[in-house]
Amino acid sequence: MWQDASFRLFLGADAISQFGSQITLVALPLVALLTLDASPFQIGVLTAAETAAFLILGLPAGVWADRLRRRPILIWSDLLRGVALLSVPAAVALDAMTLPHLYAVALLMGVGAVFFDVAHMSFLPSLVGKDDLLRGNGTLETMRNTAVLSGPALGGWLVHALTAPVALLADAVSYLVSALLLGGVRAKETITPVAERRRLREEIGEGVRHVAGHPVLRRIAGVGALVMLSNGVWFVAQPLFLIKMLGVSPGIYGLLLSGGAVGGLIGAMLASRVAVRFGVGRAMYGGAALAALAILISPLAAEGWRLALFPLGFLLSGIGGAVFNINQLSYRQRITPEHLLGRMNASMRFLMWGAAPVGGLLGGALGEVFDAHTVLWVATAGIMIAHLPVLASRKILRLQPPPRTTPALE
Repeated sequence: MWQDASFRLFLGADAISQFGSQITLVALPLVALLTLDASPFQIGVLTAAETAAFLILGLPAGVWADRLRRRPILIWSDLLRGVALLSVPAAVALDAMTLPHLYAVALLMGVGAVFFDVAHMSFLPSLVGKDDLLRGNGTLETMRNTAVLSGPALGGWLVHALTAPVALLADAVSYLVSALLLGGVRAKETITPVAERRRLREEIGEGVRHVAGHPVLRRIAGVGALVMLSNGVWFVAQPLFLIKMLGVSPGIYGLLLSGGAVGGLIGAMLASRVAVRFGVGRAMYGGAALAALAILISPLAAEGWRLALFPLGFLLSGIGGAVFNINQLSYRQRITPEHLLGRMNASMRFLMWGAAPVGGLLGGALGEVFDAHTVLWVATAGIMIAHLPVLASRKILRLQPPPRTTPALE
């Protein structure tokens, strides 16, 4: 797999793009909070805008990912996001930055993310083959977490030194570089022949039925939807809790968020080994259990030494989340026919990420009534409850290990 130049380019593009995305994760809400003095509800609207496209375009994106070649979709998605981010520092330089402009940028970022994510997950089997999916996803997740490990810290430092709008330039450049690297990727893709295409609604329905009719995929989608709903609340409370309540600087704020990346990196390195030793089902179960319980640590953070509890909870939860996510993604890619991959992934993304804008609005509304710490605890309780569909399933525990076809899995 590593000898394939196209896989290396694909991996590099993903790592660079993910690195920049972590800078935006820090910088975009801080533009609203520090530059435009946004209220909790306005931050909630911004959070909702970033993920609204999954609710609106999530299902059609899967049909287009099956009808068209996926590599051009990846390239154009990166270009869209890069141009959208470039408009923020430009607007600030012209003294024309407003919250509606920031909402529009967030919406465009979401549109790019919808098409990129669906095409990205559907493109990997064409690049590495289905027998290497667990190793391929593990490698991508390892490199992604390696790249994003310093992303939040760098984002926080850039916000502190150069202001949040200027920090977004780094992410804009990362998307443009990612598009350039993807231009050199070559893979044999299978798309739905024109003669076999049906009405958009019928093809969407086929993907939804595939997910809804499969007992394991249905539970995975349920976990993802509840986690993303809770994450929407969390992302509203997080900057308010750390920056407004605890007085953390933007630089330290970015460092605190790096705990999740450290955990994700460790989890990515463990995911395939755990699956081979204990089976995919037990790996998913154990990852979900750790993610659900460890997140309890983060809201215990306070001023002084207890501030370290925030990244510690993130780290441990990140380990469990990575083990769970890599195994569930590889499992669903392996069991789904190639002509349905785009629609399956789009249906999963729609069901999971479609809940995120609702969570963002809910978090904003709660933030207007309660303090940020209380809202953070609400999000934590939601994340714990979210994993119950997996933890209550005996069928998932009985899933067999992946085929041992590569030395990396031995």
